[in-house]
Amino acid sequence: MHGGGRLAWSSRLSGFQSDLKAVAIAAVALLRHKLSRRRPPPPRPSHLGRPEQPSGVIALLEKYTPRRIGVVATAVILLGSAGLGIVKGGHIDEFVQAMDDARNAVANIAGFRIEQVAISGRKQLTQDEILAIGGVNGRSSLLFLDAAAVRDKLKANPWIAEATVLKFYPGELQIDIVERTAFARWQLDGRAAVIADDGAVLEPYVARRFMSLPLVVGSGAGNRAKDFLALLARYPQVQAQTRAAALIGERRWNIWLTNGLVIRLPEHDVGNSLAMLTKLDQDDRLFSRDITAIDMRLPDRLTVRLSDNAAKAREELFKDKKSKKKAGDA
Repeated sequence: MHGGGRLAWSSRLSGFQSDLKAVAIAAVALLRHKLSRRRPPPPRPSHLGRPEQPSGVIALLEKYTPRRIGVVATAVILLGSAGLGIVKGGHIDEFVQAMDDARNAVANIAGFRIEQVAISGRKQLTQDEILAIGGVNGRSSLLFLDAAAVRDKLKANPWIAEATVLKFYPGELQIDIVERTAFARWQLDGRAAVIADDGAVLEPYVARRFMSLPLVVGSGAGNRAKDFLALLARYPQVQAQTRAAALIGERRWNIWLTNGLVIRLPEHDVGNSLAMLTKLDQDDRLFSRDITAIDMRLPDRLTVRLSDNAAKAREELFKDKKSKKKAGDA
């Protein structure tokens, strides 16, 4: 894929160079023509021994037409043709880039080369990444560097919340940025991303260094994670054992504990439910019981679901009690 892109770029650049070459040849031809007209040839004598006079129409044109109008018109036509060729050939970007590189080269020769770059505030991004995001490269000159445009490019990156770009002539560039902080992992439709506390996606994947971040799942969970995780942090007994939190129907939360236990929280009064869970675990070691789910969606009751083994053992226990009761009645 990259090879094809390079070939296409090379082809466009070759076409652009051909256009420039044609313009250069035309300019040289015009210059020669102009120089040759400075010494007009002597008039040819007619067969009567006197100079040949132009006809009426030609004489009128020569009298009222400005001098060298033909040269100017030819130059305009050639430049217009070259411009049309650049536009139709799709070489506008290359032409603009070439002009930008040319003026930067002149400025660098004049002493405005960027010799020193100072970047502060970076944590996740490297210096090379910041310069690449801002569009600053080895050909850039301080004189023609648009500080406002660099700042806008930096702020368009999701990692950068704020940026300041200052130029100190003749050759120092200072960039101050404020990075967003990686807050949580957000999973949606089987894909995980790193998000900031405002829900902005910082990276569309999860690198190893972010695996310790809390995990939230579901549509809308990224935008509401900050408030819920702040509430969960007030109950460390539950938070310490939480593996993930899922927003259900964009209305309420389920939390998964590290042992696989699922807790279905209500839509309202979530704090009271977490406080109840904390007390039950402290008093009765609820999270260590042989259960698979705790349902707290109803305000007046708490329902638990036993594991298959626990349910089978409970059923056998009731059967045994029932048989003993029948034997006693007999």
